[in-house]
Amino acid sequence: MKYASICGKVTLLSFLATAFMAQCTLVNAQPYPTKPVTLVVAFAPGGAGDLLARRVAQKMSENMGQPVMIENRPGAGAAAAAVVVAKSQPDGHTLLLTGNGTAISSVLFKNLPYSLSKDFRHVSSLASFDLALITSGQSDFKTTASIVAYAKANPGKLNIGTPRIGSTQHLAAELFKSMAGIDAVIVPYKSTGEMITALRANDVQLAFEIVPPILGQIASKAVKLLAVASAKRFPGFPDTPTMSESGVSGFEATSWAGISVAVKTPDAVVTRLAKEIEIAVASSDVQASLQAMGFQAGSSSPEQMTQRITMDASKWKSVILRSGIPLQ
Repeated sequence: MKYASICGKVTLLSFLATAFMAQCTLVNAQPYPTKPVTLVVAFAPGGAGDLLARRVAQKMSENMGQPVMIENRPGAGAAAAAVVVAKSQPDGHTLLLTGNGTAISSVLFKNLPYSLSKDFRHVSSLASFDLALITSGQSDFKTTASIVAYAKANPGKLNIGTPRIGSTQHLAAELFKSMAGIDAVIVPYKSTGEMITALRANDVQLAFEIVPPILGQIASKAVKLLAVASAKRFPGFPDTPTMSESGVSGFEATSWAGISVAVKTPDAVVTRLAKEIEIAVASSDVQASLQAMGFQAGSSSPEQMTQRITMDASKWKSVILRSGIPLQ
């Protein structure tokens, strides 16, 4: 009887262990996402990056069966937002809006509280924002070539406005000076609004800015669009040439955004996220609404995004060093 009792207990324990393992397997196999997803954005509500994030998040929410909520964490050079995601549970439920600005920060700031290469996995791009070379609507400049000719004939007299030191726009202006071989003064402003005011007052004669926040200024003819800095013409302004077409051969500077997650996020989750982003960004309504806001929607594979962010860091590091911009 003792033997039978012992065997019964062993059988019961074995059954319970098997049931426990089965339950664990079931839990681990639950389809992602299992709860609301948070997309952390390093910009205040209403900005270009925030608007992009909200539009894509809305579409992802419709498709994924869980809400994708925006959490704005502006400040500290985007470090505050990055740290939140770097330290989050690596299960794909906390996402970070990253892009070329993240790449620039990795080479511009000396003591970031995170590592771009060690703390994140990159999932997919979302969209690009063309950079535009603009002048006042009352300016006599009509082409990029006329600007270059003026600057070469009048060294140091051309002022170029940009938002913020170390922004993509600022670095694009430095790249323009170098590639066009001109001597010009770059004047960074705290905001796009201040820069546009200076442009219209002729305190600066040119400016570099991404397209979304200046669409209204272009439409009202308060500013004149001379060229876009992407490799191809912007669909919203098909008659506007690229910088390369305008005589600065090979010039390219594009702002873009994507999604990254904590580095230990499982492959299966990253793959699912990339697919959901691809579906959302490819939808006709998202494509149309983003183009109307000045974006060019487009997803990528995790490998392509990783390569892009690495190449951007290398490219802009060279511009920073060549221009003598002090590390922050």
